[in-house]
Amino acid sequence: MRSAVLKTLGILTLAVGVSAAAHADANPKEEIRIGQTLPYSGPLSGFGAIGRAQEAYFARLNAEGGINGRKIKFISLDDAYSPPKTVEQTRKLVEQDEVLLMFGTLGTATNSAVHRYLNGKKIPQLFVLSGAAKWSDPKAFPWTMPGMAAYESEGVVYAKYILRDKPDARIAILSQNDDFGRDYLAGFKRGLGSKAATMIVSEATYESSAPTVASQLATLKASGANVLFGVTLGKFTSQLIKGVTEIGWKPDMIFVPTSASSISFLEPAGLENAAGLISSSYQKDINDAQWANDGDVKAYFAFMKETMPSADPRNTNYATGYLNAHLMAHVLKACGDDLSRENILRQATSLKELALPLLLPGVTVSTGKDDYLSFQQLRLRRFSGRSWEGFGELLDDQ
Repeated sequence: MRSAVLKTLGILTLAVGVSAAAHADANPKEEIRIGQTLPYSGPLSGFGAIGRAQEAYFARLNAEGGINGRKIKFISLDDAYSPPKTVEQTRKLVEQDEVLLMFGTLGTATNSAVHRYLNGKKIPQLFVLSGAAKWSDPKAFPWTMPGMAAYESEGVVYAKYILRDKPDARIAILSQNDDFGRDYLAGFKRGLGSKAATMIVSEATYESSAPTVASQLATLKASGANVLFGVTLGKFTSQLIKGVTEIGWKPDMIFVPTSASSISFLEPAGLENAAGLISSSYQKDINDAQWANDGDVKAYFAFMKETMPSADPRNTNYATGYLNAHLMAHVLKACGDDLSRENILRQATSLKELALPLLLPGVTVSTGKDDYLSFQQLRLRRFSGRSWEGFGELLDDQ
């Protein structure tokens, strides 16, 4: 009798195990779980618009049948741009929600906090929203890929423009004291070459936890600089623009990173105060009149009206989310029926001149096993007081 009971229990245990294994194997066929953390609260909460646009895009894809017959379960959690919170939320996504991959997490410090963890578990950390050089290191961290232009490349482009248009510039620099700031400065100084030592007359840094950058701006103004390069993010971009006006400083040129150029960061400073600001981009500015009749831009506004009618479609963070969601969807479609993490990485690292909605004419996405950089061309643009207006030709850091 005891033998029969044990045999029965053994069969039940085996059956449960087989059922669980079958469910685990079947899960990817039922849905594709994508994880993400973004700052939906805190000083950089404006970037939360990126995730909201992506959530709307994936929901629309699901309504149309999903990707290769599978629905997407997009789980985007708030990390408040705090590395410890990023670690907590990422572990939850991986260990409890069992996401297949991480996509589009914002920030250098935040992604750094989970860099080794995700690579150790061989979980794709795709299209990171940070231009730090460290995200393109296939040998040391093969599971991580950048999702925007490299900060160093952007720094070089600004330096080239200054050398060409204002060779007698006296440059002041305000930068965030972390990898974000240091990478931009490395590229900027590399672009200036031997002239960096004489052209840069003052440098100041700030901590991302600081309440204000007022004292740094006063110091930079006192240097007599006539060009200001602000490597800032979020509220600090607003403070820089408004602060320069308040202290009566009128440098001939003010540069800010692409990541700081959203209208949502300029409005608190007063758009009129941002007139003349220079930045760069690899995508069409949805608010630039030259793209008003462009098919991609019309499709974007139609998407926003259909899926997010209460949101402000002029906020370029929504456009960024929309563009990158297309990139992620393309990779997943290319995977076909093989949704192994290895194949997802294989497809993401073998893109060939991929055209995506909202990219500038001539800009495509190409990646390789030894070159993870998704976007390598930029075009300068100037803020008119109402919108960004592109000028000049496409540039790179060569």
